[in-house]
Amino acid sequence: MASPTLLVLAAGMGSRYGGLKQLDPVGPAGETILDYAVFDAVRAGFDRVVFVIRRDFEDAFREQVGAKYVGKLEVAYAFQALDMLPEGALMPEGREKPWGTGHAVWCAREVVGETAPFAVINADDFLGADAFAQLAGFAAEPDADHAMVGYRLMNTLSEQGAVSRGVCQVDADGLLTEVVEHTGIQRRDVGPGGEALFAGDEIVSMNCWLFQPTFWGALDRQWRAFVAERLGEPKAEFYLPAAVSAEIEAGRTSVRVRATSARWFGVTYREDKPLVEAMLRGLIAEGAYPSPLF
Repeated sequence: MASPTLLVLAAGMGSRYGGLKQLDPVGPAGETILDYAVFDAVRAGFDRVVFVIRRDFEDAFREQVGAKYVGKLEVAYAFQALDMLPEGALMPEGREKPWGTGHAVWCAREVVGETAPFAVINADDFLGADAFAQLAGFAAEPDADHAMVGYRLMNTLSEQGAVSRGVCQVDADGLLTEVVEHTGIQRRDVGPGGEALFAGDEIVSMNCWLFQPTFWGALDRQWRAFVAERLGEPKAEFYLPAAVSAEIEAGRTSVRVRATSARWFGVTYREDKPLVEAMLRGLIAEGAYPSPLF
């Protein structure tokens, strides 16, 4: 069986963060969050990474990020652009907002290929070693379908402001039944009892997926349906979890879910950075990571 490919969504500029956060150092030796993801992926058995980026920062990304991984795993690039639409669809006038995570994955279909399973993650998420070990385990299982590593909502919040999270419904067999996107979640919305909107132990999708190559056809079907229905909406986004949910609802696919107790962290806001740096120093002190990584 071919080793899985890691597909990293890195085309976003991070508007709330105020810069190209994928290139911002957070580790003690100048590592980015992305460096830790690649390190964890390599030791879990991934031997290829595909970065989805934009053409306007290709040179900087190749020099500052991709070059570090040469010799450790195969590195390839796919590009996301607003005018990458299904054949026959016309780019709507005035569209500025990116089409979303589902579109980013769709843009990488030819580069990733159809010969091996592939994992999908965000470039600015610290997911932890357990997530990559589980993704690699899913990929190695015979006759496996798609899978997702889920996080407890309470372990994914920012101290600095609101976040968006896809809250998952999982049946008794551990299969995903639905992902519902919630925006504007703050810490005050999470807790036992009272007026809290969430208990905190809900499983949420942090875009940590393992897909078999059969998913490409499903994603293409959902993207074409989105374009047919919502192309003219200037702020409509094609979310990857929504595409998965639609396929599940139609009875065409199944996704197994395993929850991790690990804490997700990232730099949603610039004020998150000191906390991320402190957490990484703690993990290094515990022996979870070397310093420097590479």
